[in-house]
Amino acid sequence: MNTVAGGAGRLSKRLIISYIADWIVIILIAVVGALFTKIPPNRRPFSPVDANISFPYKLHETISTSTLLLVSLVAPGIIIFLVCLLFVPGPTLGGKGAPKSLIWRRKLWEWNTGWMGLGLALASAFLLTDGMKYLFGKPRPDLLSRCNPDLKNIQNYAVGGYGDQINEGILLVSWHICRQTDMSILNDGFASFPSGHSSFSWAGLIYLTLFLCSKFAIAIPFLAPRSFSTDTASAFTGRGGHRREEYSSHSQSKDIPLSNLGGPPNSPEQMSQSSVSNVPLRNQAAAPPTYLLVIAFIPIAAAIYISSTRYSDFRHHGFDIIFGSLMGFALAWFSFRWFHLPIRQGAGWSWGARSRDRAFAVPVGVQGYVGYEGWEKAMPSYNADLESGQAMNSERVTGAGGLNGVEQTRFHETQREGLANRL
Repeated sequence: MNTVAGGAGRLSKRLIISYIADWIVIILIAVVGALFTKIPPNRRPFSPVDANISFPYKLHETISTSTLLLVSLVAPGIIIFLVCLLFVPGPTLGGKGAPKSLIWRRKLWEWNTGWMGLGLALASAFLLTDGMKYLFGKPRPDLLSRCNPDLKNIQNYAVGGYGDQINEGILLVSWHICRQTDMSILNDGFASFPSGHSSFSWAGLIYLTLFLCSKFAIAIPFLAPRSFSTDTASAFTGRGGHRREEYSSHSQSKDIPLSNLGGPPNSPEQMSQSSVSNVPLRNQAAAPPTYLLVIAFIPIAAAIYISSTRYSDFRHHGFDIIFGSLMGFALAWFSFRWFHLPIRQGAGWSWGARSRDRAFAVPVGVQGYVGYEGWEKAMPSYNADLESGQAMNSERVTGAGGLNGVEQTRFHETQREGLANRL
């Protein structure tokens, strides 16, 4: 682990502080959500004869809050940690000869981004859910059972409208009619929309599904974009039925897989050869093993079950559950893409770290948070020759948009080398 400590020592303090700040922001989002739970919600007037809020109050929930946290937060966090520890970085760093410092940097970085995405999804779901519960104050299906209304004095609690002049049964009353002495139980009765169990479980468990799909390449097979024609007239020979030397043997055309072209998958050498050899479309992708699909579906099934219990426990109306689930799904997808490459094209990686000088913000006219300066400490006097392919003095360059021809060449060489060594 000394190599890891040595690598961390070369990191820019500015960059490290920026990611600590990211964690602080995620924690603050969750803290603000927790503050909403301490504030009594708005209490919407209701009818004492409304069948939709007349269900019994169940003292014990099927999925308690502690169980929800265990399934949606703790379990995904442990799984993400184990996946990063055991399966990252894979065979992409040169096998057993790869430097241990680089291997551990990749492991720690993927672990960090995996947890940051999970934290952002769950903290955002917590904040939005509890904030909306406070704002809307929608009665739960078991409100009347919680409330224990004083029906003998119902006229004293009537609110608005002309319902009492038409039919006493359609009278709306305020929450003051309730004789419930435990205010926590009563206030919770006005927190139906949206479903917190649904939003939290879908945010955490869908994020876990996306993470597993990314790391183990669980995706519907697809054809990568290409610049040449995609004529599918012949699925077994070449484009348009013309046989090439690579396909023919004794005047018989044969299929060849993409892997037979040489070079690692998706490498420039392979792609250039594939464009020449015109590999049949059916040989350019394949479906992942079905057991991986089952593994990826398990978190989804758990989220569905947790959501269903909120309906069977009479804690939420159907729309509250659907809305909470969709909100959790959207937050999971957003948080995953915030930190990770697309599943089908990212080879299981998260985005690399920001560059040192762009750790907190970029000025107008500068594109993106990745630059030539990398993520290590700034060198006070660092000049390199063009032939060496190293980075040039940062004081000489103000941005890629203002480079001359020689500087652009050096800039792109630096980018190619620097991006390969980024986290």
